[in-house]
Amino acid sequence: MLLKKLPSIFIFYFLLFTFCSCKFRQKADLIVHHAKIYTVDEKFTVAEAMVIRDGKIIDIGKNDDILKQYESDSVTDAKGKAIFPGFNDAHAHFAGYGASLQKVNLVDTKSWEEVLARCSEFAKGLQPGAWLTGRGWDQNDWAVKQFPDNTKLNELFPNRPVLITRIDGHAAMANQKALELAGVKPGDKLTGGDIVVSNGKLTGLLVDNAVDLVSAKVPAADEAQSKAALLLAQANCFAVGLTSVHDCGLDFRTVELVEAMQKAGELKMRMNIMLSDAAANYDYAFKRGKIKTDYLNVSSFKVYADGALGSRGASLLQPYSDKTDWSGFLLSAPEHFDSVASIIHAKGWQMCTHAIGDSGNRTILKIYAKYLKGSNDLRWRIEHAQVVNENDFKLFGESSIIPSVQPTHGTSDMYWAGDRLGPVRVKGAYAYKQLLNQNGWMPLGTDFPVEDISPFKTFFAAVVRQDAKGFPAGGYQMENALTREETLRGMTIWAAKAGFEEKQKGSLEKGKFADFIILDTDLMSCETADILKTKVIATYSGGKKVYGK
Repeated sequence: MLLKKLPSIFIFYFLLFTFCSCKFRQKADLIVHHAKIYTVDEKFTVAEAMVIRDGKIIDIGKNDDILKQYESDSVTDAKGKAIFPGFNDAHAHFAGYGASLQKVNLVDTKSWEEVLARCSEFAKGLQPGAWLTGRGWDQNDWAVKQFPDNTKLNELFPNRPVLITRIDGHAAMANQKALELAGVKPGDKLTGGDIVVSNGKLTGLLVDNAVDLVSAKVPAADEAQSKAALLLAQANCFAVGLTSVHDCGLDFRTVELVEAMQKAGELKMRMNIMLSDAAANYDYAFKRGKIKTDYLNVSSFKVYADGALGSRGASLLQPYSDKTDWSGFLLSAPEHFDSVASIIHAKGWQMCTHAIGDSGNRTILKIYAKYLKGSNDLRWRIEHAQVVNENDFKLFGESSIIPSVQPTHGTSDMYWAGDRLGPVRVKGAYAYKQLLNQNGWMPLGTDFPVEDISPFKTFFAAVVRQDAKGFPAGGYQMENALTREETLRGMTIWAAKAGFEEKQKGSLEKGKFADFIILDTDLMSCETADILKTKVIATYSGGKKVYGK
């Protein structure tokens, strides 16, 4: 009726305007609307809709504005669900995790007898004489919290070599057949490792560098097995909302396999790979130079200062409280760390060093400071920074050294960390808030498969600092809990920044990769009890759905 009352000229211009508005809406590959989009930009803006073209976000804002300006054959109504940037695990072992899925799984075993039972069952599917390998046992989870010996392994597998690694990868149990193949004998000594002997006989327990003596004899996976492992790891990562990972410590051959699979379109996980501290990797890296594509970043090295707290290989300034004649050890002489720091600095690469104990951390902090010379933007990292002396926290800030931490380590270790460290020293352990305050940003990861792959467990451990059963009441050393915003930033934009990639990913902003996840739970406002129940509805990488219906 209204149009009939208007002059014809007005009707003409009204229809023309409507036609032009429709005709000249910009074409997009994907529009997502009616969502609660946590952009994780500098102001932590929350948007309603976004537009993707050619794998990147071209606009983000309010529903009405986006839907008026853009059109697409692919439009997703998020129906109010929360959307976050794809999670980025800043410290993981992606390739190792994939390989572990092809071996006997010993995670969550409650006794040495259960370990043996799983090994026996797994061996039924192996060829006669083939190596039996696996990972995941932790004596701290058992009623008898002591390292076992290999007596029963020798009885079960007299002719099959066996090497089963502790959850942290810093200790392993080998049977006699495996020790014989590796030429390991009682009384053998090595730097940064321990071949445990009792009554003059090998117990089979190997700690830190001693593990390598036997693992070097395990036949390497062939290319087909390696590819299958990477694809399985990718599928599991996408299912929990991970779109990027930092793989901490690979050799150059694995880098080349990853690169080939990415170029072929088989591997869509964005990876920041740290090359392991080995002569062949240095030669390769400095000859070829840094690698930077949309999916691959190779510009750093992973170095190991000490072992793990759980196996008492972490290097402490004072003896362990529960083993007063033992302080752990460095895995190499300090001169080695200084020499690699010198060359990495000279070549302009990034140095990332595993350090658990307060002595291990102090050693690396001081060597870093020697080359970094105060405030800088080289982003050299200490991986774990697990136990830090009260006098050493300031060293992170003074030299712009980045602590790269894994919150679930705190909630996994809290049951026995006090026994290892004592009531005073433990206050400097898993001290994430103190570490965050040094530089104002801090990447978060899981260290999977040492810990569970789930980013939601990372979020819960950082914010709530309890286990899934609500222990301890009130949370563990809550003065070092992180806020939800700090935690989300650590899992997204700060993880990207730790690899010099914050301009390409880590937040949902114009020009960045359209890597995002749709969740069934709003992590920023839900009850804490619901964090661990969170499910991923869909995962997108470069605007393409890689997980979900």
